[in-house]
Amino acid sequence: MEIGFTEYEARAYVALIQANPATAYEVARVSGVPSSKIYEVLSRLQERDAVSVADEGGKRRYVPRGADDLVEGARARMSATLDGLKRDLARVSPSGDVSFIWNIGEYEALAERALRLAAGAQRTLLVSGWEQEIMLLSETLREREEHGVRIAVVHFGKAGELAGAVFEHPIEDTIQQEKGGRTLVVVADAREALMATVFESDRVEGAWSLNVGFVTLAEDYIKHDIYIMKIVRRFNRMLRKRFGAGYAMLRDVYSDREAK
Repeated sequence: MEIGFTEYEARAYVALIQANPATAYEVARVSGVPSSKIYEVLSRLQERDAVSVADEGGKRRYVPRGADDLVEGARARMSATLDGLKRDLARVSPSGDVSFIWNIGEYEALAERALRLAAGAQRTLLVSGWEQEIMLLSETLREREEHGVRIAVVHFGKAGELAGAVFEHPIEDTIQQEKGGRTLVVVADAREALMATVFESDRVEGAWSLNVGFVTLAEDYIKHDIYIMKIVRRFNRMLRKRFGAGYAMLRDVYSDREAK
């Protein structure tokens, strides 16, 4: 149905895949399409080049187009349509400010936008997130790295094998408690950014934008974490010795005190 079939057309086509070849009566019985509608439905499938007709002993039998052939044909048509649309829209001159901030409220939309943003990176890609979201991007990160994109990843928890420079954030539980959920930040080429928090039951509150201020905020957020983790990697023992039981107070941005 996503490629333009009606429900009845989809049912009839699947029924023909199951029982091939078949009469209109057999297609109606297997598919559940009403007999009064089946000839109209099969006629539309013929127009779509999804079904052909063969005469066998005076009976009309319907034969489905191969599933792989149908899918590849739909893919080619959709690709051509989208390529044409992209070219046509590129000719339209933008008017006014296009640096809007778009809200993201569903997990599926978040995953789709993050993948698209990462896949479009040409020079640099900054990513910060938890395992669930980072793994969604892992193949795209590897593919972008193979194309020369410089990648840095802040991973809250144990990262395993990932593309780019990977920095494991050591206090993921504390961060998640503070924020109430998992964060995901993606910045591509210092010009496009996504920031979101994923709460329980995959409820999402986030945004995507080309707005310079928004992108700079997201980029600085990730870079600051990386700066801190580089320092902690090298001087963690000295910091613990210096601050002792007050080590956690370093996260208290509202004071500059230490434990006595």
